[in-house]
Amino acid sequence: MEAKPKRSLRLFIRDNGVPIMFLALCGLGVVASGKPLGFLLQETIGRMARNSFIVLSLVVPIVAGLGLNFAIVLGAMAGQAGLIAVAEAKVTGLAGIFTAIAVSFPLALLLGWGAGSIMNKAKGREMIAGMILGFFMNGVYMLVFLFGAGTILPIKDPKMILPQGYGLRNTVDLQVIKWALDNLLKVRLGPVSLPLATFAATALLTWGISKLFSTKLGQDMRAAGQDMRIAEVAGIQVDRTRMVAMLISTVLAAIGQILFLQNIGTLNVYDSHGQTGTFAIAALLVGGATVTKATVGQALLGTFMFHLLFIVSPYAGQNLLGSAMVGEYFRAFVAYAVIAFSLALHSLQRGKMAIRR
Repeated sequence: MEAKPKRSLRLFIRDNGVPIMFLALCGLGVVASGKPLGFLLQETIGRMARNSFIVLSLVVPIVAGLGLNFAIVLGAMAGQAGLIAVAEAKVTGLAGIFTAIAVSFPLALLLGWGAGSIMNKAKGREMIAGMILGFFMNGVYMLVFLFGAGTILPIKDPKMILPQGYGLRNTVDLQVIKWALDNLLKVRLGPVSLPLATFAATALLTWGISKLFSTKLGQDMRAAGQDMRIAEVAGIQVDRTRMVAMLISTVLAAIGQILFLQNIGTLNVYDSHGQTGTFAIAALLVGGATVTKATVGQALLGTFMFHLLFIVSPYAGQNLLGSAMVGEYFRAFVAYAVIAFSLALHSLQRGKMAIRR
């Protein structure tokens, strides 16, 4: 009778090893940081508000069998293009956010279609294909805004254009939409300020994803993600289903990047999108997701723990070792280590499945 509970506990620890480990690290980091809980909670809530949307954009492609979608950086680029247009046109407030979304939407669809087409030709190698595609499109993105802005693109604002008359400056001020959504409905509970409108947008997305997976399209995505051959035999158009998943993910990533940068208030034109995929994927994996399985709950839990660890690491490093940079190096190490661990585990599991067959 006692064997079953022990076995269940062992299975629980095995299946949730990563979140348990990060929960322990977060606890140790909070204690070592020496910061009051109110401060840490406020900082974590702020990061949750601006990061959750883009992390949730990864759930759909994982369920559809596309793995960790490193190509969400394409959506981030589309979102930034929309923000650059808004900054040039000086569209303020919520109107600016919706304008940025409207501008980025067709770009995200186009980039998502291109990414989806490549993923359908690179079945089984989607993650590395998405990563290389992101590097390639980053070059195209830089070419467009370094040489196209002010020449082909009608951007004339001297604060945005380099002195030579073309090419965007490294930094674009987004004061026209800064905190437009965050300040729309803000409630203060003790030391914590809650941007309810931003959380409402995230809640709407979580509801939409849950509803999607209860539809026929969502069931087709699950079937394609579990076994493409069986799904094809069952009459499911696997390539089309994967394409739709990629389109949804890219569009959501564009919107997520817009929400992220309206909270920051500044756009680093050539670098803001650089780590979007890496940190979003790391946050998702911290919550217990894998290359083949992800849920909304895991995305939100992972975002909370990952960014709490990001906040406490420099303070803990300063208090324990006298150098905040140690904490900075540690959190960068964590982001890449959790991805490497997940990919290694996925490879090991695929190897075991191949042996069994």
